[in-house]
Amino acid sequence: MDSRHAILSLPRMNRPDPRIAEPDHGGGIDAACARWGGSRADWLDLSTGINPRPYPIPALPADAWTALPDRAAFAALEQAARRFWHIPDSAALIAAPGASALIARIPALLPPARVAIPAPTYNEHARAFRACGWTVTDDATEARVIVHPNNPDGRLHPAPATPFAVIDESFCDVTPDATHIGEATRPGTLILKSFGKFWGLAGARLGFAIGEPALIDRLKPMIGPWAVPGPTLAIATTALNDPAWAEATRSRLTADAQRLDTLLAAAGATPLGGTTLFRLYDTPDAAAWQDRLARHRILSRIFPYSTRWLRLGLPDGAGWSRLEHALT
Repeated sequence: MDSRHAILSLPRMNRPDPRIAEPDHGGGIDAACARWGGSRADWLDLSTGINPRPYPIPALPADAWTALPDRAAFAALEQAARRFWHIPDSAALIAAPGASALIARIPALLPPARVAIPAPTYNEHARAFRACGWTVTDDATEARVIVHPNNPDGRLHPAPATPFAVIDESFCDVTPDATHIGEATRPGTLILKSFGKFWGLAGARLGFAIGEPALIDRLKPMIGPWAVPGPTLAIATTALNDPAWAEATRSRLTADAQRLDTLLAAAGATPLGGTTLFRLYDTPDAAAWQDRLARHRILSRIFPYSTRWLRLGLPDGAGWSRLEHALT
């Protein structure tokens, strides 16, 4: 069998459907410039939930850039992750180039069936499952995906009891006591962690899947070797071994989230929740609020399923005065 025939013979579950629409995300400064003007340097991006004060980049070994990552570097990262998240010894984990890379591949672990993804939530999960032939519903007994805490409203979910469960904890590092990490030993369960959000280093592209060893073993060949570059391995290992920075960051984010709620409430928006990395507000007209901020070169997030919801990440430094000026 030649390679072309092998590709065409792949099961339906392993071939993403090209008709699935691209998901909407935060970010997109280039598109904002095209719509509202200015250059990238003019914009304050509050459309994401990325920590605006990132972890300080440590000195990197020279071979982090020049050599293929060795097993020792991956082992050091895994040990740091296990300590930081208190991962049970019997659970396995895999590092990947971002949580999104894992989200795209997880639906191919099982034949398509029905999966419950409570809405509204991060839309990439539903897109990935539909692309692999799954039926996405509000309720299903076969499989369930939860974003915990949820994006965009911050609600917390009980752990799923379905045979196959995905628990996306990309924003849970701000509320570590809420984690479902103990479920990682439960057969059929995967827990996702994102490095870029809490540590503010989205460009490092690093995410983790934690769970049943049999599932992790099936994910590994989908990710491939050397999936995480050497510089990212070195940075993340140092960061995960720095719990003091994490604790100080949680305190700062809590204070800043309260400050943002106060500022938006004074401007006429009603706080609805979120996490300490992003806040959700009810407004009379979300598109008008987005436009108002964009004319001051501040990018916010609105949603296709709500005409009232506005989401803002946290500003930092001079960003606070820019936002206050735009609102007043």
